Amino acid sequence: MSEVVYEETATMIAAGELQSFVPFGRDHCRNHPNAFNLQLRELQPASELWSSDCAAGLVGSLQEVSLQEKEKESWQLRKGAVDALEQDVEFEEELYTAGNVVVWSQGSGTQSSNVYKAFTVDSPVEQALWCDFAVPQNKNEEEKVEHTVCIVQNGCVNIHSVTGKDFLSPLPFQVSKVWPTKFGLMLERKITAADGQHGESLPTVFSMLHPIDEVAPVVCKPTGSFEGSRVEYMSDSMMKIVFTCCQPSIVVSYDTVQGTHTVWSLRKVTHEERSTVLRCPAEPFSGPLGFLATDFLMSHLRNYSRLDSPGGSKPARFNPAAAPSGAVAASSPLHYSTLHKHQCRILMSSPGIHSRIHSPGISNMAALSRAHSPGMAAPSLSGVSRFNTTLHSSSPRGDHAMDSPNSTLNETTLVPELQPIIPDLCMEQLWSETAGTHGLDREMSSQASKVFLTSDLCENRFLCFLVESHQQLRCVRLVESNDKSQFIFASVTCIAAKDAEPLQNIDAMLVLEACGSLVLYTGITRVSKVFVPSLLSSTFSLTNNRASTYTPLEHVSTPANAGSRHLQRLDESAMPSPVSELRGPNMKHHEGSFLDDYTFQQSTPYIHALRDPVCNRVTLELSNDTMLRISIPDIATSELVRKCLQAIRFILPKEAAMKVLVKWYTIFNAPGGISVHAEWNLFVTCFLSLMGYNTERLAWTRNLQFEVPLSPVIAAKKARPCDEGSDEDWEYLLGSQYHQQMKSFCDCAPADSFGVQATATADTEGVPLSSIPSSGSPPLDNSAPLFGHIPALFSVLHLLYQELLLNDLHRERASSLVCLLQQLARDLQLEQYVDLYWRDYPSLVSGLTESCFIDPSLIGQMQHPTFLRSEPPCVFNWLSSCLRGEEVPPFPYLPGICHRIRLLVLSYALYVNGDDNATSSNVSKYLLKFSAGQKSCADEQQYKRQSSVNQGKFCSDSLAEQLVVWLTSEGFTLRDLESVPFGVALPIRDAIYHCREQPCANWSEEVCLLIGRQDRIRQAHRMSLAKNKASLGSPPATTETEEEEDGMLDIIQEVTGLIWSQDLRVQEVRRLLQSSRPVRVSVVQLPEVSDHEYIEEKENKLLQLCQRTMGLPVGRGLFTLFSYQPVPTELLPIPKLNLTGRAPPRNTTVDLNSGNIDVPANMTSWPSFHNGVAAGLKIAPASQVDSAWIVYNKNKNQEMANEHAGFLMALGLNGHLTKLATLNIHDYLAKGHEMTSIGLLLGVAAARLGTMDMSTTRLLSIHIPALLPPTSTELDVPHNIQVASVIGIGLVYQGTGHRHIVEVLQSEIGRPPGPEMEYCTDRESYSLAAGLALGMVCLGQGSNLIGMSDLKVPEQLYQYMVGGHRRAQVGASRERHNAPSYQIREGDTINVDVTCPGATLALAMIYLKTNNRSIADWLKPPDTWFLLDFIKPEFLLLRTLARCIIMWDDILPNTEWVKSNVPKIIRETLDSSQDINMETRTQAQDYITAGACMALGLRFAGSANSDAFDCLHEFAKTFMKAMSLSGAAAVQPSYYDLQTALSMILLSMSMVMSGTGNLEVLQLCRSLHYRTGGEMNYGFHMAHHMALGMLFLGGGRYSLSTSNSAIAALLCALYPQFPSHSTDNRYHLQALRHLTVLAAEPRLLVPVDVDTLKPCYALLEVTYKNTRWYGETTVELMAPTMLPELHLLRRVRVKGPRYWELSIDLNKEVQHLKSVLSRDGVLYVKLRAGQLSYKDDPQGWKSLLASAVNQRKSGVRAFKVEDISTFTSNPTLLSFAEFFCKTSDGMKHREETVALFSAMLYECVTHECPEMLPTYIAVEQVVGALCRGELQHSFSLWQMRLVLDLWDGMVLRRPAASRVGLLSSEFLPVMKNKMEVVLDGWLKDNSSAWRSYMRGETLSEDTRCPMLASILVYRSLPLRNTHLQGCTSFGDLLFRSSKLGIPIRDLLRLAPVLLEAGSGFQTPPVH
Repeated sequence: MSEVVYEETATMIAAGELQSFVPFGRDHCRNHPNAFNLQLRELQPASELWSSDCAAGLVGSLQEVSLQEKEKESWQLRKGAVDALEQDVEFEEELYTAGNVVVWSQGSGTQSSNVYKAFTVDSPVEQALWCDFAVPQNKNEEEKVEHTVCIVQNGCVNIHSVTGKDFLSPLPFQVSKVWPTKFGLMLERKITAADGQHGESLPTVFSMLHPIDEVAPVVCKPTGSFEGSRVEYMSDSMMKIVFTCCQPSIVVSYDTVQGTHTVWSLRKVTHEERSTVLRCPAEPFSGPLGFLATDFLMSHLRNYSRLDSPGGSKPARFNPAAAPSGAVAASSPLHYSTLHKHQCRILMSSPGIHSRIHSPGISNMAALSRAHSPGMAAPSLSGVSRFNTTLHSSSPRGDHAMDSPNSTLNETTLVPELQPIIPDLCMEQLWSETAGTHGLDREMSSQASKVFLTSDLCENRFLCFLVESHQQLRCVRLVESNDKSQFIFASVTCIAAKDAEPLQNIDAMLVLEACGSLVLYTGITRVSKVFVPSLLSSTFSLTNNRASTYTPLEHVSTPANAGSRHLQRLDESAMPSPVSELRGPNMKHHEGSFLDDYTFQQSTPYIHALRDPVCNRVTLELSNDTMLRISIPDIATSELVRKCLQAIRFILPKEAAMKVLVKWYTIFNAPGGISVHAEWNLFVTCFLSLMGYNTERLAWTRNLQFEVPLSPVIAAKKARPCDEGSDEDWEYLLGSQYHQQMKSFCDCAPADSFGVQATATADTEGVPLSSIPSSGSPPLDNSAPLFGHIPALFSVLHLLYQELLLNDLHRERASSLVCLLQQLARDLQLEQYVDLYWRDYPSLVSGLTESCFIDPSLIGQMQHPTFLRSEPPCVFNWLSSCLRGEEVPPFPYLPGICHRIRLLVLSYALYVNGDDNATSSNVSKYLLKFSAGQKSCADEQQYKRQSSVNQGKFCSDSLAEQLVVWLTSEGFTLRDLESVPFGVALPIRDAIYHCREQPCANWSEEVCLLIGRQDRIRQAHRMSLAKNKASLGSPPATTETEEEEDGMLDIIQEVTGLIWSQDLRVQEVRRLLQSSRPVRVSVVQLPEVSDHEYIEEKENKLLQLCQRTMGLPVGRGLFTLFSYQPVPTELLPIPKLNLTGRAPPRNTTVDLNSGNIDVPANMTSWPSFHNGVAAGLKIAPASQVDSAWIVYNKNKNQEMANEHAGFLMALGLNGHLTKLATLNIHDYLAKGHEMTSIGLLLGVAAARLGTMDMSTTRLLSIHIPALLPPTSTELDVPHNIQVASVIGIGLVYQGTGHRHIVEVLQSEIGRPPGPEMEYCTDRESYSLAAGLALGMVCLGQGSNLIGMSDLKVPEQLYQYMVGGHRRAQVGASRERHNAPSYQIREGDTINVDVTCPGATLALAMIYLKTNNRSIADWLKPPDTWFLLDFIKPEFLLLRTLARCIIMWDDILPNTEWVKSNVPKIIRETLDSSQDINMETRTQAQDYITAGACMALGLRFAGSANSDAFDCLHEFAKTFMKAMSLSGAAAVQPSYYDLQTALSMILLSMSMVMSGTGNLEVLQLCRSLHYRTGGEMNYGFHMAHHMALGMLFLGGGRYSLSTSNSAIAALLCALYPQFPSHSTDNRYHLQALRHLTVLAAEPRLLVPVDVDTLKPCYALLEVTYKNTRWYGETTVELMAPTMLPELHLLRRVRVKGPRYWELSIDLNKEVQHLKSVLSRDGVLYVKLRAGQLSYKDDPQGWKSLLASAVNQRKSGVRAFKVEDISTFTSNPTLLSFAEFFCKTSDGMKHREETVALFSAMLYECVTHECPEMLPTYIAVEQVVGALCRGELQHSFSLWQMRLVLDLWDGMVLRRPAASRVGLLSSEFLPVMKNKMEVVLDGWLKDNSSAWRSYMRGETLSEDTRCPMLASILVYRSLPLRNTHLQGCTSFGDLLFRSSKLGIPIRDLLRLAPVLLEAGSGFQTPPVH
């Protein structure tokens, strides 16, 4: 076993943030009403809480609660994990337990703690812990983590999740400890006395993967030769779990017999392991009776666990001595039965578990012979998956009062065999300690009291366990295998320790040594002692005092103390305080002296234990029972130092890296530490010293300021001058190494080469430091630890420097680093590097000229890494070459450190070089990865994996799109882009600019955020419009209360105000459809009319008006469809159905209940039902509705029952009734209220449309005699309920073609009347319902009805339609119909008047859209007058309708087509000779026309087709005219026929224009609204108002679909025979009128401005697919608009120029568009800069003006800053205009700047790139600084050069069409020209300085270095190079420069200076 690797001596660091610690929960509990009274209060219900035995246990435990006993408290802390605190603060969470209360609190260092949740439970809490459960979400293996708190009580565990779910899981056994794991909870069963007494062990470890899962045993897979690797249950009772961990998923256990620890990996069980365990073969017993009774075992286990109350006096447990075995002994019948109530799965164990050291048990036979009744043998059950336990039984008489011992056996044996419990988790052994190697005392338990994972600074991981009894911390090194699948356990190291805790944040652990001092370790490397200010004196005086006593050093903290704490850890309840345990059993030697010490220690507190580590904070428990919370400082606070340390750690070997890091840590954190700004200086000095530099000999390091001396020892003293000192301090200092070093300075004793004050080397022996001349070159100390690593360290720091340059926020740090780098480069004689640094920071570097001497022979011995090239890597140069299109070598980078280099280099490679694979397969072509030190190649693998994943997501091959998606996948955001230097960022901005035009719809939110398309991000957030009550044009006369009542308040006014902005049609519809206010009854009293007659007349008038009022709700339901989100705590408001009137002039009330006139009974029952439906249909499908809320809406008032029935049906139609519990459905149906049953049955069926749901089928079948078995009891089901149920069956089986249902429904159409008057009334509606249901079941299947040819469905239906002999009944219905009716004599012929409508519509639906001509011909109207006389006109309507919708594709939207349906014989002019009934003719013509019009309406439903509308409107006008002439002509059709036809045509018009709110249809509806009286009955009013509701369906948000399902629903709802009065259900059930809802679909698209979140207008371009009637067509619509049906469309596009374009391709994204439409149709759009919305600028003149200005060259001059608001609404640009572009009086001298800023602003706004404004300003600043000569570094010149390279390279090379990019302005050439004038002027005047630089001479101070450096950078001249010296001709110059890659442009500028002065060469002019 290796010992501590390395120890740093005589150092000390200071702990910070000292504060006393008291658990927050303790204070909270003092004010909490928990204590004793709560427990007493809970006693009463406790008996009913569980089964009786649990309550008994509870009472038992309560008897022991004494008020005096101090409550046992415990707490644990962790790093804040709950998302309660939004801001990024580090906070701690505490879980505190005391008594019955658990308090979960949160708090951070900056904020006080607060209670997050507090829980009070019924019995004392045994344990509370946090646990995360992984809940599988769906089949794709996705798991959602549920964060919970688990509270363990006796017998159960309460689990509370942060989302508010609460679970209570009973435990089937007593639990000793519960552990959180990665998968859920792990439970350790309490080992009872009886466990060791039967031959086989039971499982001891169980898992619970979810609160509602059952507890399952855990299996283990031990390794080792003697056991094999078999899988078995974890059933070793000698094994205790001491630690679990989630990441990595491991468990540590301790074997109490062997005294060793074992590490297991915890994982899900594999399929093979599961089957192995369950298949375990049973070993045969030696005895003849083989018992395999799991149930005995189960009851045994449960009884033991129940009776064993925690800490109780065990009143119920029998004496183990008297009862040596216990499988059945405790199983009293009472116990058994109560326990079996929740026994679902069975605990199992495999027989093969080797028991460790049990005393030899009695043989099986002996045990059986002692059993109480050997005769009662259990039958031998099968052995598979059963417990193989020997049954021991003893006489239980003495212990339990039982009737007879046999009863137990009987009960247990006869329980049926149960399913085995399937294990979920497996523990696989990874490593085990070798037993006995520690040479430990066998008597002392070596169980670990603490186990934790820690890592060191070099990322080695250790598993540490603290064996407290031996005062030893054992650290096992963990190494991950290459594939990261498992751990390899390396060496074990022991550290003497009394306590220890890990510090996660700083990769260290804090160890409390036996002597009481705190020591910091990183891994197994000792770093230093930790100095705790308030304990300093006591620690030292204690140490001093100890020398005089004879107590051995180890026993300052005694074994007794340690032992008692150790025991206390295991069972805190046993030993509440360490003081009472002073004379513990372990106290053996030095007793007297120890007690003296102890009293002494009490007076000065010392650290007694550590606990609760969170991040870098830990709690110290002091000996005087107080606690201190301290934090251990970080390794670095400065970002630059942190990055340098990271680079050092990356490149150095582990040992060297560890030394450096530890050394730096101890220096940096010496007590009385330094401030942040001195940190870098300290680091440089330390770092150089470690390399062997003498920092005192270098001027620039000598002048570095830090606030503390470098001696760590003196630092500690200096920090606290006022602490009480002692002689010991002085002696400590004299004995310190620092003192020795200073004393022997003259002799130059070789000091610790690791010391910071590096000693002077031999050649300056004896000379005082200050007198050494700084001009000489002091040599380096080659014995310094890092001397050999200087080149490698230099190369990584250079790359770090390049990385810092790519971040504007880190540039200051780069200038700090450059001083260090130039020193190293000079000494390594790397001239080109020095030159590069000089070019970057000329004024800084030219002042540093010192170098140190390194012996050339030693340079050779240094480790020169291969990647240290003579030519320095410069990232700006690389990017510039890339932009110029040159070949570029791969750029070196450090994985994990140079993140930005990697991102930008690959971005340029992808976007500028155009290499598609730059980010995937070609990475190595552009990046050279350093591999050194200790990093594996995992990073690269990960990068490759990432990019390959994302590669597949590109929806376009465009490079810009590829770049943007890749950057996002790497976590690059707009915020990062802002910190990239402006020149480097330009190509990325260019790519973003190009992507912004047309983003792909499937891009993630992050990509949209990067390209600035907030509209797309909002869209992804799935928000719907907020309901706004402030209507745009509310009618003035209404008050708020009245508005509330009419039930139409929730229409979104903002949207309707945009759709119909010119008029108040929505208010008009509201007025027409309101039924909550009294109607106006105006009757003029004629002189001859008496008052009594007048009152009667008024009431009769009111009765007529009420017919209209009662017809309104059906229309109102459609108008307000899905417009309301209910509040779960409030009832749904149902507006009143007001049937009173007000008579002018005195406004007297007129009432129908006065008794003056006869009012039909139950007149209002159906209207009330419709009113309830209308109210319920307001609820949107996305609302939060649950079963409780539905029942909560049930009104106690019986009068409201009909409304509630309607409400239930509405909930079914909008899909919410699926949430109603079966129990509630039963309650509703059991009441026997007819309306409620109808509403409920139809609602449930509609909610389960087309699902064939079995439970719904059963529910409906009860109400349909035909679906019940022939022998079943005949139920008296009301007729209307039967009708509803039949339709319900049709809905549930819609489109399924289910044979049995088809057969039954087919026979039900012609169901004959029965003998006892059953089925005799309203037969028509039942037959129609059966026909409609049959049509729905076979919807659109036509001739494809599989397996039904024998039923001859079409032939049978044809027979029902035309009549004939009744067929013999087959099957189940035969018996029902054998006796004929005594009242109705139909004989054996079919009654066509009953069956025809149902059969006709069934045929129509079965052959819907099939264009089957042969079936259609069956439905043709007859072509002879004789046959016409035989058919009812209504049937002609239905036949025409049916025929047309079968021949769907032949329907044409013109009057010719409609007239073509009328038979020729009717159209022809008649001879007067023919004897023809004219009424027959006109009736036939009208009804056939109405049928054709209705077919036309269905064909074009929801399309707003203008041809169809014009055609229908034409017919409507014709009929209106005919009605006005009614009675004038001789032969006129009846008013009823005309009105029926007109109603159907009106409904057809409404279908075509549904949702559009067409004005002409509205006028027609309004004129019919006011027609009351005469033959205008209830049904016609209902039809007219349905038409009105459909016209404004869902407030204009919904339209009708033409899918098969929708057509079926419309046929049911719009059946052309309307009720004649409000109780009429003879021909058609009124409730079916609401099925229109099933045909509605959301199709309104509402553009919402993403900035203002208000609906707005936007231009849409909608492209239709190619069809047989028209080619691909594109139309423009102004949204908000109703879209056509989606299956007709190819693409929907938001069109410019006002808004950013947005395209939705319906081939790929139809689901996306559907989800948009379903959420109120909200489509977010983003206004372009320079544009105004259509509302503010309808004609576009204001924006047009802007673009006109743009065309003129003087655009900028004409542009006034005040007008900026007309261009843009961007707040940033408006603020910029306000503060930077306006001249005030005091700023006259800045007018030019202001004008320039205005021009920039204008440029950005008109070119749509506001984000370019900072770049423009930056360019201007660079040029300004250059002109004024203020540039101190060449960084900004690099950026200018990159900008110009991009301009030259990309923009000019692009085709003109795509050139409109970011830089299409005159601004750049102007700025470029300014710069060049300045640079060329300087070059002309200072050519000598230039030449001397080119020759490599040193420059004089007065030549202004920054200018020269600027020129070199700007002109792309290579680093110091003599290639260009001595050129005599331009050709020569050109030839030489071509090798160096200098651009021709720059060469022409430099030629005059480069060529020798005397050559007389004329340079070509520069163009």
